[in-house]
Amino acid sequence: MLTAGEVAGLIAATGWIVLVCVLVMVLVKLTRLITATSRAVADLSARMAPLLDDVSLTVNETNRQLVAVEAIAKDVKQVSSHAAKLSAVTQTVFTGPLIKVSSIGYGVRRAIEVRRPRKAGRRR
Repeated sequence: MLTAGEVAGLIAATGWIVLVCVLVMVLVKLTRLITATSRAVADLSARMAPLLDDVSLTVNETNRQLVAVEAIAKDVKQVSSHAAKLSAVTQTVFTGPLIKVSSIGYGVRRAIEVRRPRKAGRRR
């Protein structure tokens, strides 16, 4: 028969064996996870090089298009500036004489009204 010390030692040894088995299983799963992660990173880096080349081409093309748009915007700004100047000149050319003609017309009408005899039915 086993003594109490031997039973305690047997239980402790069994506990250590179970603990070691659990740790071995955890390490095996961790190794699989690290291997899968390494494969995924390698696959990702293999896919990244062409993707970065495409992004670089896209950025260069976008920069080229932005230069063209900037030139167009500058031309539109210049055209709108010329249109504003032309509008101001047109306003000056037509508004000044139009006001003078209108003033003369009003003055002539007023002079004619003053010279006309007043009718009895009209009130001012």
